[in-house]
Amino acid sequence: MARLKFGAFLAPHHPIGEHPMLQFRRDLDLVEQLDALGYDEFWCGEHHSSGWEMIASPEMFLAAAGERTKRIKLGTGVVSLPYHHPYNVAQRMVQLDHMTGGRAIFGSGPGALASDAHTLGIDPMTQRDRQDEAIGIIRRLFNGERVTAKSDWFTMNDAALQILPLQEEMPFVVASQISPSGMTLAGKYGIGIISLGSMTTQGLMSLQQQWQFAEDAAKKHGTKVDRADWRVLLTFHIAETREQARKEAGAGLMRWHNEYNVGTLQRPGLTAFSSPDEAVDKTAFVEGAASTIGTPDDLVKTIKNVMQVSGGVGAIIGFVHDWANPEATRRSWDMVARYVVPEINGYIDGLRRSQKFVIENRAIFERAGQAVMAKIMENEKAAEALKVTGPGRVAIPAVNAPDLQKEAAKR
Repeated sequence: MARLKFGAFLAPHHPIGEHPMLQFRRDLDLVEQLDALGYDEFWCGEHHSSGWEMIASPEMFLAAAGERTKRIKLGTGVVSLPYHHPYNVAQRMVQLDHMTGGRAIFGSGPGALASDAHTLGIDPMTQRDRQDEAIGIIRRLFNGERVTAKSDWFTMNDAALQILPLQEEMPFVVASQISPSGMTLAGKYGIGIISLGSMTTQGLMSLQQQWQFAEDAAKKHGTKVDRADWRVLLTFHIAETREQARKEAGAGLMRWHNEYNVGTLQRPGLTAFSSPDEAVDKTAFVEGAASTIGTPDDLVKTIKNVMQVSGGVGAIIGFVHDWANPEATRRSWDMVARYVVPEINGYIDGLRRSQKFVIENRAIFERAGQAVMAKIMENEKAAEALKVTGPGRVAIPAVNAPDLQKEAAKR
């Protein structure tokens, strides 16, 4: 089975009240930590309103992150294409790819916040069609074509990129929520997907149907979609025990839900939580919960369930939040890298097999003890010393040490 990739998605969702400069710096610190821990990808988004989401240019943020990191891939999650001239987007992504040494992933979306579209005077009914149109243009530019195009929202005259992406083929990824539009767009162009709707129970359970939308569109347009290019977003907070995770995440989760989802976005059907315990219970401990607040074992179970429900994906992307304080948050990401990733990808299976073999085949290794004893008994002084040599007094690793008293008794 192919290795499952792991990454992080920063919207960001930061409670209002902290100095924005320090938030930016702490977010960059997180990218640096994730790179050192071996995570595969880091994503950040574009927003212009709501107060909680204050990265306006993912390309600028990722360029700074690129200077702090060595190997982690850096994805725009996402550039809202209807907000920009396609030529400018292409130019910025090419520059980001070169500045990060070929680590850029081009993620795009139609724009998530209605308040952003209102600010820019964009009719929400046009956003998805404009994203589709822009992707087609940007792909042509990345291929080195000279493009002339006129639309109701942009014009290009003999446009060509001065430099092409550093990567031979920069990955294209589209965001998908519950509606089929994102998956259909991925199928049309044969590109990757990052499923954001999987953070809800309904979104999680609809993953298999979502993938069918992508495959149907790919068949219609003569392209192919690959599950290895499918990323699924999950929310979690991990600690040594469920009780500790609950204690660390409860109050912040309640604030995020009540102030942002209910109070700011006013998402239909949501009601405020009355206590941190209720927030944790209804988020992570209900039937079919899409979020995990608990131990590494709990998250392993969640991921295995996602793989079963979806039919298989290529990457699990954790949603970055401030449910816990910065120290506990960093420890959560550390524990996922130390315990969850190797368990899912089988990195420690060989170690367990090796240990099991040694335990179950101890008799095979008795000859090693016999060899040591033979050498001891060849020397009169060493043989005499054996009488006072007890367990734990031999200066060789215990795993290789024979039972000297047992051997002496035999003789």
